[in-house]
Amino acid sequence: MKRIIAVNSNCYHGYSIEDAIDGIADAGFHYIELTATKGWTEHVFPDQSFQRLWSVKERLEEKGLIPFAMSGHCNLMDTSRIHDFVENIRLAAFFGCAYIVSSIGEAHLEDKAVASNEEVAEHIRALVPELEKNGLTLVLEVHGDHGTGKILKEIAQLVGSDRVAVAYDTANALFYGNVDLSEDLDASLDAIRYFHLKDKGGERTVWDFPALGKGWLDFPLVFDKLAKAGNDCPFSIEIEFTQAGSKNLEEVNQAVRDSAEYLKAHGFEL
Repeated sequence: MKRIIAVNSNCYHGYSIEDAIDGIADAGFHYIELTATKGWTEHVFPDQSFQRLWSVKERLEEKGLIPFAMSGHCNLMDTSRIHDFVENIRLAAFFGCAYIVSSIGEAHLEDKAVASNEEVAEHIRALVPELEKNGLTLVLEVHGDHGTGKILKEIAQLVGSDRVAVAYDTANALFYGNVDLSEDLDASLDAIRYFHLKDKGGERTVWDFPALGKGWLDFPLVFDKLAKAGNDCPFSIEIEFTQAGSKNLEEVNQAVRDSAEYLKAHGFEL
């Protein structure tokens, strides 16, 4: 089974983008999802200097990592944040990304506005020309109050553009959405164009997202449904540890290596 398999640089929250690039490349991966999440993990960000952003680009090339996607979370319900998201789209284009990931609400900041699904779809529809101009697909992440694939499929359908689809986050669907994973995947799989592979440890409502295979999430179920549907969308691994965070950089690097071995054991090529 060959598909794009990446690691989200957010795994290295609290560490530098250079640490992330080196650790991900050393684990044998060829793709990276860069993180530009305001107030949380700003590994790359529109307000960074050209020299700084160019140095990241060079480091990626040196390590043989392709930045195919960017986490550019903004509250798409808030019209005052739409300009910020346009800047994230342009930043993703600068790195040559094909995908930009965003939750509907803020990922780690307090939402300053809420809106109906129809209003959100209208906001997103206005972004489609910018997505088209920059050759990007916006994938809406299962997160927060929009914690199921089914809800995001409805919003993507309201937008009505091939440039907008669903990014299914396996652990978020449990943590935020309290879904039956099998049922929610069945309801949304035809709209899913991107996957955050994230495991779940501890109780469902506890912040605990370990390396792949170290939690209790049923990944074989996920892989089987994707295979039967012929869905070969990209995977991006996300590891967020516990509320206390990782102990040190080596723990993050080991978790990334463990996740690589888990996927290879299930027949995937990095």
